[in-house]
Amino acid sequence: MAAGDPNHVLHVARGIEPTEALAVLGAKPGLIRTCELPDSKPDEWTSLPCAALGIQPGTAAALLAGRIGEWTFVYDDLGFTCDDSATMALSADGRTAATSVFTINADASLLYAVGGEQVEWVNVDDLNLEEDLPGMPAELRAAFEAAGNVPTEDLEPGEADGDIGMRAACALAGLALTLEDVRRIPLLVVPFG
Repeated sequence: MAAGDPNHVLHVARGIEPTEALAVLGAKPGLIRTCELPDSKPDEWTSLPCAALGIQPGTAAALLAGRIGEWTFVYDDLGFTCDDSATMALSADGRTAATSVFTINADASLLYAVGGEQVEWVNVDDLNLEEDLPGMPAELRAAFEAAGNVPTEDLEPGEADGDIGMRAACALAGLALTLEDVRRIPLLVVPFG
């Protein structure tokens, strides 16, 4: 779904509709439309949501939203919605939300909030799975455990791989989906920025 060398954000929130989540993130309601993801990307720099909108990479972010069960997801292909206050707003009114960030510089983090308050911030670069997971809230710990770790030769024992935050956000929201699964659910897309 992502472009090459991604700089992207994934928001997940329980108990909010996709259109409301997009509005909370600042999307213009009049620009939101339904979409079907294309079969392929025209090049390595174009994300599938960007291709669905027919916009040139880098001219605007493409926000893609959908809902699975109680959870809504919003994928931001350029990371324009990377703001702690966005996660707090998504989690307002007793909801649970998480935002996973992965930058082009390989900075990775996950913010977990409940009821408009930050509960946990995880800097993936400093995450030690053996030491840090036991202190996390049960729901978040279970998500990181379900996400698993993909060890590489660069990682020390106990260190997490850079993509674990994205997988943990997906696990938290029950988004164990293939791209074909995503294509089968109702999706919304909007240019942003």
